[in-house]
Amino acid sequence: MDEADFMRGRVYGADHDDASPRPDRAYAELVGGPLDGLLLDVTDHTDSDPSEVALTTEIGRYGPGGRTLYVRRPSDARRFDWRGDMPGAP
Repeated sequence: MDEADFMRGRVYGADHDDASPRPDRAYAELVGGPLDGLLLDVTDHTDSDPSEVALTTEIGRYGPGGRTLYVRRPSDARRFDWRGDMPGAP
């Protein structure tokens, strides 16, 4: 099993020991980019929330402290598509 297979279906930002999805939470799948296959907890989000998220990751183009941008798919609110990486805040 490679790293991509290991990460698929795990929750972004969750503790490594407890990164499985929970039945009482709602998730969107991150599609493409460095976080492909991870789930983003959107339980407290509504359709009026911003449609893009910048998530911190060490495995993107800018390494530790960098961010990767995902945009909610217009045709499927349960998927966020990768748009690129950016450096972290100065």
